[in-house]
Amino acid sequence: MAAAAPGALGALRVGRARLLASCCTRLGPSAWVRGPAPRRGYSSEVKTDDELRVRHLEEENRGADLKERAKMHSSEVGPFVSKIRAVINDIANLPVPTIAAIDGLALGGGLELALACDIRVAASSAKMGLVETKLAIIPGGGGTQRLPRAIGMSLAKELIFSARVLDGQEAKAVGLISHVLEQNQEGDAAYRKALDLAREFLPQGPVAMRVAKLAINQGMEVDLVTGLAIEEACYAQTISTKDRLEGLLAFKEKRPPRYKGE
Repeated sequence: MAAAAPGALGALRVGRARLLASCCTRLGPSAWVRGPAPRRGYSSEVKTDDELRVRHLEEENRGADLKERAKMHSSEVGPFVSKIRAVINDIANLPVPTIAAIDGLALGGGLELALACDIRVAASSAKMGLVETKLAIIPGGGGTQRLPRAIGMSLAKELIFSARVLDGQEAKAVGLISHVLEQNQEGDAAYRKALDLAREFLPQGPVAMRVAKLAINQGMEVDLVTGLAIEEACYAQTISTKDRLEGLLAFKEKRPPRYKGE
C-alpha cells in the first residue's frame, strides 16, 4: 500500500451505513492512522504526531439490537441510551468534515448517527427512518432534534409520527441526503461517492475547514447578527496561520498549496 500524504482520508465504516471523515486532525488517543489508497476494509497503522490522519472504525450500525433491549431491566435502558447519545454527540462534535454513506439500512439509531454527520449520501436502494414510535418509544439519540434541523419541523414530525422508512430517492426528495446513487454490484455506491466528496475536501486548509464547520454549526443555532459575530471570530483564527500565507504564496506561484494545519 502506498503511503498517503498528510491529510489523507479514512473511513468510519459502520456496518452498511458508513461514515467518512476527512481533513487533518487528531480525533483522540491512538487516533493517528496512516491512510492507504482508499478501499474497503483496509487496516490502520499508528504514526507520529506529525502525520495527521483520521480514525478508522468498523462496527455494525443498523440501529439498536432489539433482542438485547428486550432482556434489559427498565433501570438499564436509560443509561444504555445515554451512552448511545454520547457517542452520537461525539461524532457530531468532531472538528473535521464527516460524511455518512448509507448503502443499506440506517434505521433508528443508525439514522441518528448519520444525522450527526455533516453530509449524507445514499444508494437508491438504501432504507432509512426513525422508526421508534412503532416500539412505543421515541428517538433517543438526537433524532427529534437533528431531523427537524435537517428537513424542517413539519416533515420531521410526519416521519417520526408515522415511523416511515424512506428509500434513497425519497430521502433525497425531502432533503435528508445530499446525493443519491444507483447501487452497484459491490454494494458500495454511496461509500464511493463519499470518498469522491472527501477527495474534494482534502486539499483545503485544515484550520480553515475546522473553523468553517464551527462557524456554520454554531451560527445555525443563533440569530443572524450573533451568527455574523461568530463568523468574524472564526475568520480571525485563520489570519495568523502559516497556511494562509502558504495559500497566498501558492496562488502567486501558480502551484498547489502545501498546507500543514499550522
